[in-house]
Formats: sequence, structure tokens, C-alpha cells
Amino acid sequence: MGGRSKPKESPMRVATVAGRLSLVRDGRVTDVEKASDGLFGHDPQAVYERWSEFRAWAATATLTPDADLDAPVLDVSLLGPPTPAPRQVFAVGLNYADHAAETGFALAETEPPIFTKFPSCVTGPYGTVALPPGGHTDWEVELVVVIGKAAHHISPEDALDHVAGYTVGQDLSERTLQLASAPPQFSLGKSFPGFAPMGPWLVTLDELADPLDLGLECLVNGETVQSARTSAQIFPVRELLARLSRTVTLLPGDVVFTGTPAGVALGRDPQCWLRPGDRLTSRIEGIGEMEQVFA
Repeated sequence: MGGRSKPKESPMRVATVAGRLSLVRDGRVTDVEKASDGLFGHDPQAVYERWSEFRAWAATATLTPDADLDAPVLDVSLLGPPTPAPRQVFAVGLNYADHAAETGFALAETEPPIFTKFPSCVTGPYGTVALPPGGHTDWEVELVVVIGKAAHHISPEDALDHVAGYTVGQDLSERTLQLASAPPQFSLGKSFPGFAPMGPWLVTLDELADPLDLGLECLVNGETVQSARTSAQIFPVRELLARLSRTVTLLPGDVVFTGTPAGVALGRDPQCWLRPGDRLTSRIEGIGEMEQVFA
């Protein structure tokens, strides 16, 4: 008689909890600095500079719930962005054909349009975002790639080796400022405080059945407004990272917003912008969800 197979452990997530680098499993939090006896510090951003070493340690680490937290189970209000201070925040426009069609922009066929979100707009997965007065604020759920190893002139085949993991992102966009000039002010219109929520944590690619085909969804006040799969991207993650690395050096801890599918307010008839009191939920298969309330 054969022995029973060992049950698969629940997945481990890399998170920022109460401002500290943490591991989360089964809703319980382990403080990395304490669990590693100081081998790794408390700063979540710093870990990406030692990502290979950290992954090797985490694979064998004993996870002990942090007794210093008030609640034995994770309080999501304590979660911050898994990359709270990235040096570079890249974003990709028009990376889904249906989104390009709904907004009236020409489809990018040879080179993806790239812009930046300034790092000061990065925020966590839960909380309140202030709406800019007099503007038209829109939603854009996106898969976000976090870089784990510096990349310059890499090939598409090697690109995923430079990825620490994925997280959920919202490329919140204030359309009045964004479209006020020609050419549009993409970076400014997308960089108000709180306009780059990310989370709830980082998921490594080995935890995903297919890191190039994930379902993503966005809901406003419980109504689904966006639903698609990342396999519909015009430029998939491998190609995006390779193309970016031809020009810039992607640094550990950098993030790349990989584009949004159809269903944004700008493309609706009538258009319906976010209002005070609205609740925005963003989900990606295999990663998790986050939620913002607007004021």
C-alpha cells in the first residue's frame, strides 16, 4: 500500500503589514526581520535588492505569527503596497484592443505607448482616495509586474526570470487633466495622491498556473465594469519587459502597470465618473483583490 502524499501547503504571500516586510499564510502574518533574526530588515522595498537570497530563505523559513500585532489574523487595513517606494513606475497604454477601440485612440501595433506614474502616487490596497475637485476620475484595473532582478537588453524568453512577482493595481486616471493638452498629459493626469493603489500583496509566478493568462475584474459599487484575461494583451508581459529594457534599466523593486481592458468610464455612453462614496473593487485571479473608497 502506498503512503499518502504530503498535502500542498497554502501559498505564501509577500506583503507590507503595518509598514513592515511580512509573509502572510492562511491569513496569519510573520514579520520577516524577526523571523530571519535580522538577516533581512523591515523595509519592504529593500528586499528586492536581495530577492534571490530572500526567496531561498523564505522557502525554508519557519513562519511564526507575529505576536506584536493586535489581531492574530491579518487586518487588511494594515496592508500597504508591496513596493511602497519604487524608483521607477512604468505604465503601458492601449494594451488591449477593446480598450483602444472604446477610447478612440489608434491601436499600437509596433510599439506599446509607455508613460510613467510618479512614485508619490503609490498607495496601499485598502483605504480612501480623494477625488481631484472638478475632474473626471476613471478606473483602470491592471496586472502589475514587480521587478526582482535588474534588466537591460533582455530577451522575451528571459524576461520572467527578472520578475519578483505580480500584484493587483489600479491606474486611476483624472481625464480632464490627462486630455487637457495635445499631446495628452498622461503622467500628470494619473499621478494624483493615491492614484496607484497596489496589493494586497505580491504573488510569485510559481504560484500561478499560467502567469500569462489571468482573469482580471473591476467593480464599481458591486457592479462589474471590467472583465478580461491578460492573455488578450497585445504586448504580453515577456514582450513588454524586453522592449522596456532596450531603452531603460529596470531596477529591483520597479513596477510596470501592464494595461487595462475595455470598460472604463471614458469609453461608456453615457460616461460615469467616480463620485464621493463610490467603492472600487479590483481583482486578479490567483493574486487577490483590493478596494478603494472615494471622497
